[in-house]
Amino acid sequence: MLRPKEFIEGAINKIKDEIGDEKAIIALSGGVDSSVCSVLAQEAIGDNLTAIFVNHGLLREGEAEQVCGVFEERLNFKYIDASDEFLSELEGVKDPEEKRKIIGRVFIEVFEREAQKVEAKYLVQGTIAPDWIETEGKIKSHHNIALPSGMVLNLVEPIRDLYKDEVREVGSELGLPEKLIQRQPFPGPGLGVRVIEALTRENLAICRAADAIVREEVEKAALNKQLWQYFAVLTDTKVTGVKGDKRDFGYLVVIRLISSVDAMTATVPEMPWDVIRTISKRITSEVSEVTHVALSISDKPPSTIEFA
Repeated sequence: MLRPKEFIEGAINKIKDEIGDEKAIIALSGGVDSSVCSVLAQEAIGDNLTAIFVNHGLLREGEAEQVCGVFEERLNFKYIDASDEFLSELEGVKDPEEKRKIIGRVFIEVFEREAQKVEAKYLVQGTIAPDWIETEGKIKSHHNIALPSGMVLNLVEPIRDLYKDEVREVGSELGLPEKLIQRQPFPGPGLGVRVIEALTRENLAICRAADAIVREEVEKAALNKQLWQYFAVLTDTKVTGVKGDKRDFGYLVVIRLISSVDAMTATVPEMPWDVIRTISKRITSEVSEVTHVALSISDKPPSTIEFA
């Protein structure tokens, strides 16, 4: 059983032992995992830590602004807009495993470039147990595990053996804001693995717009408190529809609403039908490229939470 106070003390001491008087950067996404790691690392090495938030162009609507607003006054914080770099590498790539490998490689290239500027030798990451369990079990690779060979930075993973519910306990003990602690998990590859077809800026924009509607309606109905994740997936399927009095041929979007404790298993709970219907109507009317919305009702297992 996790004892948060004891874990925090042990993690801080371990970070001190690993990094010593050297400088480090942390890959900060704004999620609870990397946020907890940021606080632990800052307690351990103070100003020798630089928190770097990289915008890879695969973020949800408004996410960059939100993360900057929370952390730029709290940490030694740096915002990097590398969206053009990531998207030029990813454009036209369809295979989800290939997307993850590219994203992992470009992240490391960006972090190593920034590390040189501050003379950092260590990279702190918010890797947690499900990340490496799913990668080693060949269920799917996680971009923070499928790192390129020849990486110059030394990796430090303070919460590697924790599950998400345990990370949240540690976050509470550290005094992080409740809104951040309960923030729904967002995959490191972002919308890159929620667009099932080959990536383009256009289909990323479609997915981002549909996802924003799902989040807005779920949170408006206060259903986010009982859900682990809630998002939209842009499939590679097109469906005939009617808009106005004309035939249309647009995308199929799938809504995914999941309850879980640690992400190792997950269930699809019953949701108010009026909320589902509102989400569907808004997506098909506000996102012109979409003609059809479906609801995913598959648990984990046999499905994974993400589609790709």
